[in-house]
Amino acid sequence: MKTFCFALLSLAALLAGTARAQDASGASSDSLTTLPDQLDLPTAIHYALDHNYQILQAREQIRQQEGVILQVKAQGIPNVGLTAGYQRNASAISQSYPPSVSLWTAEARATQAIYAGGAIDAGVKSAKLTRDAAIFALQGTINSALLDVRTRFYSVLLAREQVGVQEENVKLDQRELQDTENQFHAGSVSNFEVLRAKVALANAQPDLITARNNYRVAIEQLRQSLGVPSGIGASATFSEVVGTLDYAPVQFDADAALAAAHEHRPELLQLGKQQAASEQSVVVAKSTYYPALSAYAGYEFGGENLLGTNTMAGGYYAGNGWLVGLQGSWSIFDGRATEGKVQQARAILTQNQLAYSAEELAIDVEVRQALSTWQEAAELVEASQQTVGQAEEALRLATERYHAGAATQLDVLTSQTSLTQTRTNQLQANYNYLVAVASLRQAMGLGDVEIKN
Repeated sequence: MKTFCFALLSLAALLAGTARAQDASGASSDSLTTLPDQLDLPTAIHYALDHNYQILQAREQIRQQEGVILQVKAQGIPNVGLTAGYQRNASAISQSYPPSVSLWTAEARATQAIYAGGAIDAGVKSAKLTRDAAIFALQGTINSALLDVRTRFYSVLLAREQVGVQEENVKLDQRELQDTENQFHAGSVSNFEVLRAKVALANAQPDLITARNNYRVAIEQLRQSLGVPSGIGASATFSEVVGTLDYAPVQFDADAALAAAHEHRPELLQLGKQQAASEQSVVVAKSTYYPALSAYAGYEFGGENLLGTNTMAGGYYAGNGWLVGLQGSWSIFDGRATEGKVQQARAILTQNQLAYSAEELAIDVEVRQALSTWQEAAELVEASQQTVGQAEEALRLATERYHAGAATQLDVLTSQTSLTQTRTNQLQANYNYLVAVASLRQAMGLGDVEIKN
């Protein structure tokens, strides 16, 4: 119960922050779809809460379940109806005397179910539990959607930084070519070194072109995760993503992570509610074993005139009056149809129980895998941090030795290639670590750190 209350409060905070979300038809104003030119991670996260299509669909599923609850509750609330009719016929077929060629009938009746074998109460409970399951499904959808937004935001940062690395590599090759040409004109190197420097510069261009394309693709993938409207005329655009792939170490404990996952994972809590709803479905299926009883009361009036001022001297009855009564039914034998319904309901209950156990196991494995990935990413970050400094120093020494005549041009080019690869590896390691932390939090059932519960 405490866990469910926590989930409700968490979702209430999320929904309160998204009060300007699109309506059910998906329409939205320009003010809601406009993104700032410079997009940072907190803005991206909160924009996705309002516009991500998976989140919007999950919200509508909750609204759908609220409608189901109202529908089921209606069976236990007095139902009031009005029926009326008018008939005109030939006097030759009239059954009254004197012959009546027109007849009005009307009745207002209220009906209240008294006993239905427990089906109404169980149905309401089942509908509410299904609604609660939809709430946990929404929470799971939000966690997954925001993880996707965060991951793709990091992908944009990674692609942008990789463009910078390749641009720096091209600049190094351009400087190397300029130095080599100067030395060639001074007669200290041959034309072969000049040609090799030109080849190195030409080989660096495709990597830069690919990096720029990867950046553009990453931007579009981020737009998709955010739920930015499609079309050329969409007003939600951003020209720059603000942020860095800085390494900020975070500590996790395996036992605490597993315990948190069992307590907070929405998928597990959702299955628990579905299991409880299935138990109520068994009660509903059994209800036709028992009699059903309802009471009714109404007022009936009819005759040649709707208000009962009939002028007939005799024959066809005309007048107004009230009526009350009880109505019961009991299916003594229905060909074992009820037994079949109960068997189906119990089988669904067993399936939900098995699904719950299977999800527990799957979550344990997912958390352990996420912990392993996080540990690997942390180790790679530490290794890459040391290597970058060494590669920068190696390039500096190779350049100085080349100018002093103690090293070859190939040594310089090799050092430049190693530095570029090392910088790329460091960016990739930082990216992997940030994604691993976010994925581990999602595996533990924790919401995005940008959302204040």
